[in-house]
Amino acid sequence: MSASHAENRQVLIVGAGPAGLALAIELGSRGIRCLVVERNDRVGLAPRAKTTNVRTREHLRRWGIADALRAASPFGVDYPSNVVFCTRLGGHQLAKFENAFNCAPGRNPLYAEHAQWIAQYALEEVLRAHAQTLATVQLRFQCELVELTQDERGVQATLRDLATQTAETVAADYLVGADGARSRVREALGIAMHGVRALSRNYNIVFRAPGLAQAHRQGRAIMYWHVNPDAPCLMGPMDRDDVWFCMPTKLPEGGKLSDDQARDYIHRATALTLPIEILSADEWTASRLLAERYREGRAFLVGDACHLHPPFGGYGMNMGIGDSVDLGWKLAAVLQGWGGTALLASYEIERRPVHEMVMNEAVANHATLGGDLWQPGLEDDTEAGAAMRRAVGERVRLAKLREFNTLGVVRGYHYTNSPVIAHEAQPAPAADFINYLPSAVPGCVAPHAWLHDGSSLYDHFGSGYTLLDTRCSTENMSEEPPPESFFEHIKSLGVPLKVLTPGLPVLRDLYQARYALIRPDQHVAWRGDLLPEDAAFLEPLAGRA
Repeated sequence: MSASHAENRQVLIVGAGPAGLALAIELGSRGIRCLVVERNDRVGLAPRAKTTNVRTREHLRRWGIADALRAASPFGVDYPSNVVFCTRLGGHQLAKFENAFNCAPGRNPLYAEHAQWIAQYALEEVLRAHAQTLATVQLRFQCELVELTQDERGVQATLRDLATQTAETVAADYLVGADGARSRVREALGIAMHGVRALSRNYNIVFRAPGLAQAHRQGRAIMYWHVNPDAPCLMGPMDRDDVWFCMPTKLPEGGKLSDDQARDYIHRATALTLPIEILSADEWTASRLLAERYREGRAFLVGDACHLHPPFGGYGMNMGIGDSVDLGWKLAAVLQGWGGTALLASYEIERRPVHEMVMNEAVANHATLGGDLWQPGLEDDTEAGAAMRRAVGERVRLAKLREFNTLGVVRGYHYTNSPVIAHEAQPAPAADFINYLPSAVPGCVAPHAWLHDGSSLYDHFGSGYTLLDTRCSTENMSEEPPPESFFEHIKSLGVPLKVLTPGLPVLRDLYQARYALIRPDQHVAWRGDLLPEDAAFLEPLAGRA
């Protein structure tokens, strides 16, 4: 095995899943030189995530690729994002949740982008295609991390090309492990995962079943939860050409299914006898694990490399992208010279409470699966059976409401404990998984609004900080202008700042202040009715001592 040396990169990213690609885009859009390495080819039909939530699609909108993902929808974005609970696909319906995860298209005043039901591999294709257009981003597949060392000046990594078996040493200012649950970066850094392992053993089956969508009577939906004693599972359409997924929640001893057993399981679950072609099958374990720390020196962890939880609620992949957004602009700020080292320390401080909150939600959702809802007689075509189905349906609606109505979690998280957020006496709104209340308390996601020209307020935020002026009338426009010395100080700090005055009446009510300082990740950093003579207050918000 031969070795060579490559040019210095500012950031080396290990892993080209959604979190790694999101980080590359966040950095590359700011001109940061980064190399992304991935030991696999990232193709195939593995189900992985299927929900790209509202917050993630708002980031895609900021990157200019939300429309590209929308166009990639295999069934069209108008396909109803309903979730149906039934005894079997060919049996009785128990309950239905409409517009799960807020996937319905159209303008909602609470957010800039609707969620989208789409396979993770399709999202990865859109992210990868965009990353490859960025001049400072380089992607290498079939390339693995072998070893890493670091000192106070940077990181040195040994990489191996799996096709040629050649090795090279890459130097970088920082390294980020976005390499998933079995993170080699996390292992190399000696960082342990703590929590509860093996909450459940699960199985994923991807199969092709021509005509299945037309053969059942449950109506169009993205997921069908099967509640029965012998083949409980989650099932739903996944892609064009009659490709579906099935997640059995009751496995045989040993946890393995042959293709014939998988076909039989699907036939029993659906009560339909259509031809079925098994495309892939794999076993996985649901756990609740959190890394003891997210950083070691100049190396960081994002996504599944630092947090793992059950998939119920559709949070996992989206949280990884959120990690990369938070860390990405901060790394860029430090490398560009206007952000301080405290900015990097704030990454874990901001993200860990979000991870803990979301993990608790996912575990709560995992507590009730299809098999837990079964009662003898549920499938009987009798009055007693119908009464039982109504009762179980009501239990489903109560137990699963929070799993499919997630806006309060997706947009209601905040960073009020962060050292790079201005602190107020007024607290952020209390956590509520379903009732999202927009708030401009520093640390919260900036309240959204649609402008009269049809654009989103978010479309006008800058790539650095944005000073939002909420003046909205001729009278208000005559208010005292901000002091010139404030902007002179901003310029001397080198902090990128855009001033935005949309003149929209609702903004003063939404933000409860004349000014709001918005971070690059669309979180409120500060607000107030008066700007000081200088911008000294911005220095700690940019991570400067």
